[in-house]
Amino acid sequence: MARDNINDILVFLAVARERSFTRAAAKLGMTQSALSHIVRSLEARLGVRLLTRTTRSVSPTEAGERLLQNVGPRLEEIEAEITAVSDLGDKPAGTIRITAIDHVIDTILWPRIAPLLPQYPDLHVEISSDYRLIDIAAERYDIGVRHGDQLEKDMIGVRLTAEVPMRIVGAPAYFARRPVPASLQDLMKHNCITLRLPSSGGLYAWELAHEGQPLEARVRGQSVFTNVYHMLDAALHGVGLAFLPESLVGPHLEAGRLVSVMDDWCIPFEPLHAFYPSRRHSSRALMLVIDAIRFKE
Repeated sequence: MARDNINDILVFLAVARERSFTRAAAKLGMTQSALSHIVRSLEARLGVRLLTRTTRSVSPTEAGERLLQNVGPRLEEIEAEITAVSDLGDKPAGTIRITAIDHVIDTILWPRIAPLLPQYPDLHVEISSDYRLIDIAAERYDIGVRHGDQLEKDMIGVRLTAEVPMRIVGAPAYFARRPVPASLQDLMKHNCITLRLPSSGGLYAWELAHEGQPLEARVRGQSVFTNVYHMLDAALHGVGLAFLPESLVGPHLEAGRLVSVMDDWCIPFEPLHAFYPSRRHSSRALMLVIDAIRFKE
């Protein structure tokens, strides 16, 4: 009975964290009906309802929230200890879950991680593209990526890059119709390609500086996107001006497909860092991936 409870509680925790039977089923590799049956059986054994189910959402009851907050972390500690014991074997093994934005995955993470996989067949990586500033511990990721000034105090940060140069760019076809901006007042008159922030729902304000003073340019335009690749494509099509990393627009600047403006207003961003929770034990698989992606002078 106790063993059944533990297995079923692990299923309940997955559903409660995801707030969805569908997402939990996909994560666990089980059917929704199997998960629903397991949770109902657990509720019957405990004699209390753990989840409130509606047609649109799933949320923990008071009893379910207590189980989530008090039992969940203890089971995570057990999992961490089991991982630490298994790490005493010869080969690093396990799944490392990583979240970052698509451009960082393409240009930094994957090129550094890919060579590891043929060397360590028991190592698995799951990489999710996400623009949210998420709580990686709550969403059960092992590694997240942020700029240095966005790191939380209880996280361990490992530098991935040098400072990140930024550029304001537009296509020659766009400037054939519009004058080149030279000031903030000029910039605010332009058709700017903007980014919708998934965490707040607002539009990203361009982080610029003038004569050493930082400022936020709350630009507007006809097009709003949720990732940098679509912003780049819109700029290449002459829709407007975009504020993007130099690493993304550099080849297009060299080829003349884009023109950079107001360079003295663009300050580099803080270096990108991988970060992970400060736990007592970090698995060999995690440390292997961290060492592979860290910035090397």
